[in-house]
This record gives sequence, structure tokens and C-alpha cells, in this order.
Amino acid sequence: MLEVDAFMGAKVLERFPAGSPRGSWPAEEYAAARRAAGEPATVVMDLKSDAFLVIVPRRDED
Repeated sequence: MLEVDAFMGAKVLERFPAGSPRGSWPAEEYAAARRAAGEPATVVMDLKSDAFLVIVPRRDED
């Protein structure tokens, strides 16, 4: 996983608390479903908010 600072131009699709008993799995499962739907979703860790974020690159029209 990458830190969110590396992707400041990205759009956050969903947030998952890092303290979850399943860790990053819910975020990874959500990102996999988005990728299966054709979106280039990636999971990153936002240390400031203690959350896993599912992000996609921001497009010009966003």
C-alpha cells in the first residue's frame, strides 16, 4: 500500500477504518470490485485519519 500523499490528485471512492478487525481487507475487496467494474482503484493508507482509502486517478472532467 502507498501513502495518500503520493496520490493527492486522486478521487477518494470510499474510506475504511484502519482499526477494523479485518484490517485492510474490506478496502481491498472494495477496490477489487471496482477494478472488476473497469475502474483503476487502488488502496492507500491515510495515516492522518487512520483509514484505508480506495482511490482512483482524478480525470480531467472531475
